[in-house]
Amino acid sequence: MSEELSFKQESKNFLNGIRHGRMGSLPAIIGFFVLVTLFTFLSPVFFTELNFANLLQQAAPLIILAMGLVFILLIAEIDLSAGVTSGLVSAIFVVTLKNFGIPWWLAIILSLLVGVAIGLIIGLMVAKVGIPSFVVTLAAFLAFQGLQLMVIGQGGLYRVESPTILSLENGNLSVVFGWALAIFLVGYVYVNGLYARRRRRKNGHANRAITVLYFQVIGTALVVFSSVYFLSLHRGSNPQVQIQGVPVAVLVVLVVIIPSSYLLNKTPFGIHVYAVGGNPEGARRAGINVGKLRIIIFMIGSGLASISGLMAASRVGTVDASAGRTVVLSGVAAAVVGGVSLFGGRGRLTDAVIGGLVIAVIDNGLGLLNLPSGLNLAVTGAVLLMAATADALSRKHGNLTGR
Repeated sequence: MSEELSFKQESKNFLNGIRHGRMGSLPAIIGFFVLVTLFTFLSPVFFTELNFANLLQQAAPLIILAMGLVFILLIAEIDLSAGVTSGLVSAIFVVTLKNFGIPWWLAIILSLLVGVAIGLIIGLMVAKVGIPSFVVTLAAFLAFQGLQLMVIGQGGLYRVESPTILSLENGNLSVVFGWALAIFLVGYVYVNGLYARRRRRKNGHANRAITVLYFQVIGTALVVFSSVYFLSLHRGSNPQVQIQGVPVAVLVVLVVIIPSSYLLNKTPFGIHVYAVGGNPEGARRAGINVGKLRIIIFMIGSGLASISGLMAASRVGTVDASAGRTVVLSGVAAAVVGGVSLFGGRGRLTDAVIGGLVIAVIDNGLGLLNLPSGLNLAVTGAVLLMAATADALSRKHGNLTGR
């Protein structure tokens, strides 16, 4: 019969982890609240109903892109082409929809298939040919810009005219649906925690203290319910037009992250991903098909980048030849700032959410203060450098102590 750790043991393990540099997303969470407090104090507009919803909509495409990059970073690879992949896919979507008159849902399927095919090609070049992912994706980064220009046309710009696509970033759920979604999320955290405990007990592993699960549920409930309450308030300037409810973009992020997290955390495939990221040669000797797994990972990464591109097109309402060229840097920054290791084998998809929110808060807050855009890039770069430094020092300390 498996044992259960006491709350005292959990606290001791947590403090030991911090002492040895295993802080996960804790620095990003602290940084997020510090930034929110700072910008709330500096700008009267920052912590308002309208800007809160705008912040979530602004962060959604970046979070989805970062989730795709998390998969790739977990196996100690990189994808510099993810941003232009998102731009190319959105370009193919709008051009196909405009010039061929096909239904919007078919245009989405075709464009997403193109994104997955791009991941397949990159994966084959990395896994079968043996070219480093940095080189392959850098080449793709350059080539896809030209291809995107050919699809859109020189100086071209296409408007997104599908109401369904536009609603992904500009629509809101009903207040009732928002509260139902909040209850579902809290219930999901609780049931998922119970399932994890049951599985560990069945496998004969020690369970974490049940108090930890209660804290997770209570923390989730506080964040989710307060957010839904805030988003349910009227946030329009015209009292005659009601603008309220959780943004549809939040639902899209949840639809992506829940099955993706299940794949990564609850299946043998996820175990193999962490094994390959931690020790590729050891994983190969254990019978894992490392090459096949790398191909699948790049397909997942490009697929999620494609969804991110469609979300970005929905938010802006247009697609041009430069769409997605710079966003990959912010995507990598979001993943690393959230706690994903650049060395592979360590990180979670929720890290992309936290890191994406941190980057979005920096961008949003500095914009409200009317500060130069160059300062935004400088601050984001500094935050990324600090996160990467913490990751490197943590791994170095772990190697020295054998942890």
